[in-house]
Amino acid sequence: MSNVDLRRRRGDYGFDGDFRLIPAVWQATILGTICAAMAAFTVLNITAGRAVATVITGLITVWLLLTAVSYVYTTRVGKFKVWARVLAELGLRGDEDLLDLGCGRGAVLLAAAELLPTGRAVGIDLWRADQTGNSPEVTRRNAEMEGVAERVTLHSGDMTSLPFEDQSFDVVVSSLAIHNIPEAAGREAAIDEAARVLRPGGRILIADLRFTRKHLARLRSLGLTQTGRRNLGWRVWWGGPWFPTHLVTARSKQTVTVHHETAS
Repeated sequence: MSNVDLRRRRGDYGFDGDFRLIPAVWQATILGTICAAMAAFTVLNITAGRAVATVITGLITVWLLLTAVSYVYTTRVGKFKVWARVLAELGLRGDEDLLDLGCGRGAVLLAAAELLPTGRAVGIDLWRADQTGNSPEVTRRNAEMEGVAERVTLHSGDMTSLPFEDQSFDVVVSSLAIHNIPEAAGREAAIDEAARVLRPGGRILIADLRFTRKHLARLRSLGLTQTGRRNLGWRVWWGGPWFPTHLVTARSKQTVTVHHETAS
């Protein structure tokens, strides 16, 4: 377990979700109202002696409450613990260049930066409403609070057309971002860009809710090796086991230098 996981995060990382149409406070209010209504119906059914209706409304109430608890735990605690483990498994030297696609408020980016005392952590995002209060200013403030601001660089940009040279990074990560691209062609472009900016021997780690099998297939089609996909477990269930997170991993091929002997 890394030091990143042994202490409380000092930054403010908000809540993950899609808040483009309905703000977070309204989503919470709606869910709370539904839970309260179902609980009230359950009580009424108990009072009226309606056993079947009691079981149905009671189960719905419990399901809604467990979904809410799972989601809150994941976005506020679970994802930090899981990513701390995933980053520790990389065995970083500390001088690598790392890129975070869709970095948001910096939950993964800044955890990685703590493991790169002589490296750099670069984040890119469109800063849309996939998190509460998502903005580069918030991420910079979080970087300062975590004590890693000097290692962190932020860019506003599209992950389907990265503003970086080929083979610029040793590690490319992305957490719950690529699935937000609505078109399949756009998601493929993001995978292609991640592979393009990866140095020989570099590694890609993509955690996502959807399309992870397609992410994996695309990476394999691009010639990356040591590919894999795994369920990251209950700590990153976004509302329960029906909303799991999977991690896709891959490695670019090492550059092979061929030495030709000259005849004497």
